Amino acid sequence: MKILFASLAFALSLSTCQKDETISGVSGPDVQWQLVRLNGEAVETPITLTFPEKGRLAGQAPCNSYFGEQTAPLPWFETGAIGATRRACPEMELEGRYFKAFSDMTMIERKGDTLLLTNDSGGLLEYRLQ
Repeated sequence: MKILFASLAFALSLSTCQKDETISGVSGPDVQWQLVRLNGEAVETPITLTFPEKGRLAGQAPCNSYFGEQTAPLPWFETGAIGATRRACPEMELEGRYFKAFSDMTMIERKGDTLLLTNDSGGLLEYRLQ
């Protein structure tokens, strides 16, 4: 019984120490990314992305803040449903294009101060450390 309990305690301690293999593990909770290109087009309007905790993402689009899950291991990127506030502004068209492109991304890569989200169709979201 003692050996079984010790084995169970050891297994549980290992599961709490597992490395975060999602983008959260290489980005950090205090890092904020600023979108600079959307499918090759320069973006001047502030659009941000953060990974506040393991498996979570959040950001500010032109009009609304957004949030969701991202639990796929690197280099994969999968958001599932994205939630957002519901404010209107003059940049709604850009926001719609951003959310569409963001939900289509399937891979993510950090290269120093650059974060790249891509997909097999040639889509690209390029962010820089803010």
